[in-house]
Amino acid sequence: MIIENSGIKGLKSDLAHLDSVTTKLGFVRWQWEYYRATYDLKIEDKANKADYFLRFNARAVEGKLESPYAILALEDAYIGRATFPHGLDYESPIPDQILKVANQKLAELKKQLSE
Repeated sequence: MIIENSGIKGLKSDLAHLDSVTTKLGFVRWQWEYYRATYDLKIEDKANKADYFLRFNARAVEGKLESPYAILALEDAYIGRATFPHGLDYESPIPDQILKVANQKLAELKKQLSE
């Protein structure tokens, strides 16, 4: 599920600052290559014993990801339910409390990158 109007799409940051901000918010930079990185935040739904991952991609618009000075532009945020043994289901409904946490994290990310 793409999270519409998160406000992060198009934001730009250098890699070092983006990594610092996202780490403080609980995101992990998992997949990356020279021009693209994927950041994930695991959100646990303890009541339903399910895990969800809030994810966004960032693409290098100046430089390459091997440099902390590379400038990255953020893309849409999306969320999916973790499935066994691995993978994400982007079609299943997302509980309101999980979406609330995801939107709070995205708002904080937007705030810190806009300062």
